[in-house]
Amino acid sequence: MRKDFLVFGSPQIEEPEIAEVEACLRSGWIGTGPRVRKFEQEFSAYKGIPHAAALNSATAGLHLACLALGLKPGDEVITTAMTFCATVNAIIHSGATPVLADIDPETGNIDAARVAEKITPRTRALLVVHMAGRPCEMDALMGLTRKHGLFMIEDCAHAIETEYHGAPAGTIGDCGVFSFYVTKNITTSEGGMIISRNLDFISRIKMLALHGMSLDAWQRFSDKGYKHYFVEAAGFKYNMTDLQAALGIRQLERVDAYWKRREEIWQRYMHAFSDIPLTLPARSFGDVRHAYHLFQLGVGPRSGLSRDEFMEKMTARKIGVGVHYLAMPEHPFYQRSFGWKPADYPAATAFGRQTVSIPLSAKLTDEDVNDVISAVRDLMGV
Repeated sequence: MRKDFLVFGSPQIEEPEIAEVEACLRSGWIGTGPRVRKFEQEFSAYKGIPHAAALNSATAGLHLACLALGLKPGDEVITTAMTFCATVNAIIHSGATPVLADIDPETGNIDAARVAEKITPRTRALLVVHMAGRPCEMDALMGLTRKHGLFMIEDCAHAIETEYHGAPAGTIGDCGVFSFYVTKNITTSEGGMIISRNLDFISRIKMLALHGMSLDAWQRFSDKGYKHYFVEAAGFKYNMTDLQAALGIRQLERVDAYWKRREEIWQRYMHAFSDIPLTLPARSFGDVRHAYHLFQLGVGPRSGLSRDEFMEKMTARKIGVGVHYLAMPEHPFYQRSFGWKPADYPAATAFGRQTVSIPLSAKLTDEDVNDVISAVRDLMGV
């Protein structure tokens, strides 16, 4: 039994981030400014794409992507039944109608065959989620966008390092949206980024992200002299700050080192749990790179206990765990608003009721990993 509780998703914060935040504070410029610009440039270079807009969350990025697309009431956007509510809410807030497609029960990713069944003359876009860091089958999905003239938004909240056939996640569709929330692979505490090859699209995102103004504060108040702004649209307050970007700049320097550490832990888990009655994550095949964001165990009938019992017993052993996620049709709001029923999405419903995420972070020590493995094996009586 551990002495201290192992917090699920605790971030790895090191001295370079602390020093950069201190330097930002001492600079006198802590709002949107030069560090945000630097973070945008370095993230777009990391992804190999020319344009990026830093925001205060990935949720903001999804919302603005839908708005910049020009969606209107009656338009439909198809997305996955297995995701966080922000994915669906962004569609709703844009005025469009979310349409769910079920998932591949092994990977947790949206099933292209189910997507094809949901396309109608009102469909304007696909919003796909690279669940847990595993890339969706983008060849099949992009084939549907080309066939039907649809826009593709990639929700890459779990997929900073993910690649599909050599292409970085977020660069395959029309835009990619990333999260730097505190539990993500790199963090700015709260924050997000949207990337695209389309300069006009990103320019509109940046304008909408700051009240619809033509200039941000750094452009107005820097040492280049004051400039007047004009309001071009009824925008939002979605901008990232330099304090957040200070964290991101330094975290990004270690993105590959953190990925390698999570891969090591992932492989240890796969080996340690190979002989127990839990469903392990599907293995990756072909030319793909998994981001190893979540390690999800399936606690099904053969496990001898329910998923929630498993979680309670892990917590009692001082190991933090999480659920990612209940299927969208499980939630009362969406049932009331759209008539969604869990039985209509059997794969997502089963996935959401049986999977549990165990700690997977670059911050974990070997002792932490040993504690997680021991707790799971002890719980399963092996």
